[in-house]
Amino acid sequence: MEYKDYYKILGVPRTASAAEIKQAYRKLAKQFHPDKNKAKNAEDRFKEANEANEVLSDPKKRAAYDELGPNLRGGQRFTPPPGWNFDVGGARGGASARGAPGGGFSDFFSSMFGNGMGGGFEEGGFEPAADQRAKIAISLEDSYAGATRNLSIGNRTLSVRIPKGVSAGQTIRLAGQGSRGADLLLEVEFAPHPMFRIEGRDVHVAVSVAPWEAALGAKVPVPTLGGTVEFTLPVGIQAGKKLRLKGRGLPGPTAGDEIVSLLIQTPPAQSDADRRFYQDMAARFDFDPRKAAAD
Repeated sequence: MEYKDYYKILGVPRTASAAEIKQAYRKLAKQFHPDKNKAKNAEDRFKEANEANEVLSDPKKRAAYDELGPNLRGGQRFTPPPGWNFDVGGARGGASARGAPGGGFSDFFSSMFGNGMGGGFEEGGFEPAADQRAKIAISLEDSYAGATRNLSIGNRTLSVRIPKGVSAGQTIRLAGQGSRGADLLLEVEFAPHPMFRIEGRDVHVAVSVAPWEAALGAKVPVPTLGGTVEFTLPVGIQAGKKLRLKGRGLPGPTAGDEIVSLLIQTPPAQSDADRRFYQDMAARFDFDPRKAAAD
């Protein structure tokens, strides 16, 4: 029979870690699955990847395989060493390989390990483990500038890169970070913000101004996700008016804007002089705010 070089099949070195073996296997399984790849040799490549993963992902089988030595080459004639006896029951084996598309494992595998196969596949077929999903809450500032955050999943801490401009509902894929080598899909949601509100890629904020700033025009500071900017109020602007800061929302192919709503704050009349001032204003201006609002 022919010797199978499982490391070469998966494209990993003999020193590869368990995580590297999982990642290499998942890549090949997706690439050559017969349901998705109709190339002539796709099924054979898929079966080879399954078999290599079955051995190298199992510590007992891998250790036994490695005992054969590093000098053997794939395709050369091979006979199991005298007295070879691998205990399938002590490994992950037990089920047959009948679920593999196109048949079971090779003669080489059967001669070395019997017909045992592990639990690295979905029952009833050879699909890689399904993607896993979780949620990650980020700040608007993280989305605006991009960031790297640590996320605790089970007993692990993962470093997650937050792409610049990611929006709520989008997913961040962490290849091979789920259980059994599955990809982990993190659905993004925004943590509540004390100042900003988000709609799509537009950011909304309320800014308070004094009556004289609204009446006479003024330069006022306006907070944005990128820092405070100075904005010039037009003369005579009214409360509730919405101003637009172009491109100051979340970045993206088309950047969002920042929408600024104005709140006119009236100073309290805390003294006789203050009250006389307001009385003088009432006498000076022929102004009905209810009528003005209706107009």
